[in-house]
Amino acid sequence: MKQPFPRIQLPIMIGVLLALLAGLWAGLIRVGWQWPALQPLLPSLHGPLMISGFLGTLISLERAVAIKRPWTYLGPVLSGIGAIWLVVGLPLPVGQWLLLLASVGLTAVFTHIVRQHPASYTITMGLGALCWLVGNALWLSGWPIFRIVYWWAGFLVLTIVGERLELSRVARLSANTIRLFVAAVALFMAGLLTVLVWGGPGTHLIGLGLMALAIWLGLFDIARKTVRRSGLTRFIAVNLLLGYVWLLIGGLVALLLGQTVAGPRYDFMLHAVFVGFVFGMIFAHAPIILPSILPIQVRFHPVLYGPTIFLHLALLLRALGDVGGWQPVRAWGGLLNAVAILWFLGQMVYLAATARQLHELK
Repeated sequence: MKQPFPRIQLPIMIGVLLALLAGLWAGLIRVGWQWPALQPLLPSLHGPLMISGFLGTLISLERAVAIKRPWTYLGPVLSGIGAIWLVVGLPLPVGQWLLLLASVGLTAVFTHIVRQHPASYTITMGLGALCWLVGNALWLSGWPIFRIVYWWAGFLVLTIVGERLELSRVARLSANTIRLFVAAVALFMAGLLTVLVWGGPGTHLIGLGLMALAIWLGLFDIARKTVRRSGLTRFIAVNLLLGYVWLLIGGLVALLLGQTVAGPRYDFMLHAVFVGFVFGMIFAHAPIILPSILPIQVRFHPVLYGPTIFLHLALLLRALGDVGGWQPVRAWGGLLNAVAILWFLGQMVYLAATARQLHELK
């Protein structure tokens, strides 16, 4: 079936790719590689580019494609432009405003979705969009990244767990199981609100909330059953379960450390969530999401396990560097994480191209 609004989806995806590449480059500079920056502020923009520029645009585009209404494309257009604005080094406040307006757009989309279909999973994803909006507003207001990064994490975590709750409906979850999920989300949200006033107690609550969500996913997500199957279904489940382990670890570190401004253990906590959990989810769902956004087909092949295994081993290496205070190990772990992401991206392009060739041969 022909994709809706294909002329706008392709340039948005180009912006997504540029934000990803620039964000990875900025992250490698931050982790210690002495490479040239495209512009002076780029290293400090690693987080905003990865969260708002790359993932914010991608999630907003996915929702716009699903709803099929022209106004919903305003959000991903604004975040795509905002990401490019930041990459080239134009005035920072304008880029911040573009990303803030993009998050307003996604919040409006989820307001529409919740009105049309009020449910625990749509409300959870709507809270995720609201977290992105609050995080961007605080960033524009001058709050330091270490105070607002948890709100950006909330955007991604709540979006993902809301989607997993939606997909787990086929398991016919009991009312008590849903209540446990709501309690875990409420605990996490309480931490986000508390951290605005009391950094230490708020971070402890956030850690508890992340651990509660990870445990709930590990116990009740359908991935526990689908991992016994084969092909793409098993690949998705393996990535999900590995991601839940990293979410649990990230929550445990946040619980033990409390508020941390910077340093190796702060790095470990954040990347356990943003790389281990979030990119685990990206690897799991990319073969399904990309064909829904672009007019392509992606065939599954076991070679996709290669970058998956490499991603988690590299993250373990980075974690060892963080915990042991070994900067070269930490730097190599970060570099190999980037290699795993680019390796996965390259394989997706190859599998899409070969799927098209096979289709033409038929």
